Amino acid sequence: MISFARQCGIHDGEREAACQRVARLIESTGVQRVRMGWCDAHGQLRGKTLMPQAAVRALRDGVGMVGTMMLKDTGDRTAWKVFEPGGTDGLDGFAGASNLLLLPDPDSFTLLPWSEGTAWLRCQPWFQDGTPVAIDSRRVLQQALTRLAVTGHGFKTGLEVEFHIYRITDEAPQLDPDRAGWPGLPPTVEMIHPGYNLQAEAMSDMADKPLRIVMDTALALGLPLQSLEIELGPSQVEAVFDATDALTAADQMVLFRNGVRQALRRHGYLATFMCRPPFPHIMSSGWHLHQSLVESDTGRNAFVRATAAEGAGPQDARHSLSDVGAHWLAGLLAHAQGMASLCTPTVNGYGRFRPNALAPQHIIWGHDNRGAMLRVVGGPGDPATRIENRIGEPAANPYLYMAAQLHAGLDGLLRGLEPPAATDSPYAAGHERLPDNLGDALVRLQADAALVDGFGDTVIRHFCRIKQSEVDRYTDAKDKSDFERREYFSRY
Repeated sequence: MISFARQCGIHDGEREAACQRVARLIESTGVQRVRMGWCDAHGQLRGKTLMPQAAVRALRDGVGMVGTMMLKDTGDRTAWKVFEPGGTDGLDGFAGASNLLLLPDPDSFTLLPWSEGTAWLRCQPWFQDGTPVAIDSRRVLQQALTRLAVTGHGFKTGLEVEFHIYRITDEAPQLDPDRAGWPGLPPTVEMIHPGYNLQAEAMSDMADKPLRIVMDTALALGLPLQSLEIELGPSQVEAVFDATDALTAADQMVLFRNGVRQALRRHGYLATFMCRPPFPHIMSSGWHLHQSLVESDTGRNAFVRATAAEGAGPQDARHSLSDVGAHWLAGLLAHAQGMASLCTPTVNGYGRFRPNALAPQHIIWGHDNRGAMLRVVGGPGDPATRIENRIGEPAANPYLYMAAQLHAGLDGLLRGLEPPAATDSPYAAGHERLPDNLGDALVRLQADAALVDGFGDTVIRHFCRIKQSEVDRYTDAKDKSDFERREYFSRY
């Protein structure tokens, strides 16, 4: 009988050989269980844990999952009325909480360093008839990269992610059954360093134990960790990774974010990628996405120009960027309001957009200016020339965040858009503002024709409905701070 993977059109001799390699690895390494993980709309790993023999079968035949898993908001509420007639109109294949099938990528086989005898496989969901699920966020990025490839380019990016680590002092608020909630309370915590001493070696030494856990976990997972740094805020740190292609980088972000949270928790620490943890004296965390295009045939950085354009001053894009880079920059600016909710997708994240906070507030760019939304790094002849988008929060779904860059930049490239002059006063009045709340950002996304066309109407409607559910529940919450504490702090 034909396997489900072959029915989906993805199984060939090469994949069969990879499946056989995984089967041998499971046996030779003494793996006792295999986690089948897939990335939901919020960038979180979900999945099932299979015994070795079942995992080997799932490589070819998949494993079932309830379709409503793809319809959850940040509080794990299903945002569609799947049991009512017409409740899933416009979202075919999800009525009645019907089943989907997860297919693993055998090349993703990973031994989890914090859980002895446990392996992990990255999966993607498919409908039971062998057709792909359009709202799968990893597939969304794959399709965006296919669209970019037509222009002869690939997308290169480096991760630079801020987050917070706390030491757990009391598990009771989260685990006491008498205080269970939906979502429940997080544990009680204390800081690992007092902050406000940026990159201080003394702070790094003070936080050495949890930082070592982060380092050991990332390296054991094969992630290209470049540095771990003490950030400005209390208990805040930053991880920087080597640049790679977009799909690999997004996969790495999912694995890093979920891996360090699990590994640290086993040692009594809580890592949170919530932008603004629920305490009075914190600094917001950002996810700064460095990006450039590479020429598919040569691997050359397509943003580099040999010399500044004739007559171009330091405030002109073509002083530092090629024509391709200038058009890409213009596209990111043109669609900044539309992409905001894909880059900062939580209610909590919009508190970061404030003056003089090393975070953007306006839709502008600058040369090596960390107050601007887009920071152009490098210059004539510099092979590392790139654009850093500072709009994102670390809780963002990496596939959607990167796909937003691709569709926005592509529109600038294909239409030959021209960027305005750079600014050296990013917080001055008169600049166009970014949305200051998630609800407005969702309206802007739905009104951005180029992004709707690039992502597809089904993907945009799915994303906006899930996020609107979050906005509505926040609006209805009597205690906004309690909502954010429960919704994000220990869950994201």
